[in-house]
Amino acid sequence: MSYDSMSLSSGWRFRAAMALAIGADAAQLLLLPLFSEAALSPVDDVLDLVVAAGLVRLLGWHWEFLPAFGAEIVPGLDLVPFWTLAVVNVCRKWKQKAVSDEQAGSEARVIEGEFRPS
Repeated sequence: MSYDSMSLSSGWRFRAAMALAIGADAAQLLLLPLFSEAALSPVDDVLDLVVAAGLVRLLGWHWEFLPAFGAEIVPGLDLVPFWTLAVVNVCRKWKQKAVSDEQAGSEARVIEGEFRPS
């Protein structure tokens, strides 16, 4: 199963998750005065909770989201685009798994064609 043969719904989910992550990171960078209190800002906390819930809803639970959320509530670290990095890492792992599944499938077909028990 290749990246292209994955379901169409997976592709739009990753695009939506990437848009959500980039939007949240951009909001925290561009609208810095609203989030100037960093971890003490209720607006920032609500944004991070909504983004975390949205990403889990779109992509399912991934461990990458936990450190991203933790870093987003630390003053100063929330200026690094951790949400975007987390989604990119999930996408990278997804593509690697698709390639390894495809290779395992092709190897199994070769083995099935060559192996003939007596």
